Amino acid sequence: MSVNPWAGEVAVVIDGQPQRARLTLGALAELEAAMQAGSLIELVERFEAGRFSARDVLAVLLAGLRGGGWPGSAADLAQAEVAGGPVGAARVAAQLLARAFALPGEGACGASTGPG
Repeated sequence: MSVNPWAGEVAVVIDGQPQRARLTLGALAELEAAMQAGSLIELVERFEAGRFSARDVLAVLLAGLRGGGWPGSAADLAQAEVAGGPVGAARVAAQLLARAFALPGEGACGASTGPG
């Protein structure tokens, strides 16, 4: 599956199925409501500093998947197999944040913004 980094898209494989994820404005609003940080910038800073939790990763990943059209729930994602395991999920979450707040190639959140 091809993704468009200029549109903030990141590829992720959930239960063996390729999915497109991106943090739309609606997904960001959902993420802000669900997270334990005071702001989205605080969440980005946690990722940049490597101080994110599994809950942070799941929240970002779920918001991104919903922004990409995935119909699953938080419970579905919690039970799903994410390609690359916890490290792969954290990498996708960091890429989602980077692509939501920076142009491809700018490298926010310490994440690679190459094809992904």
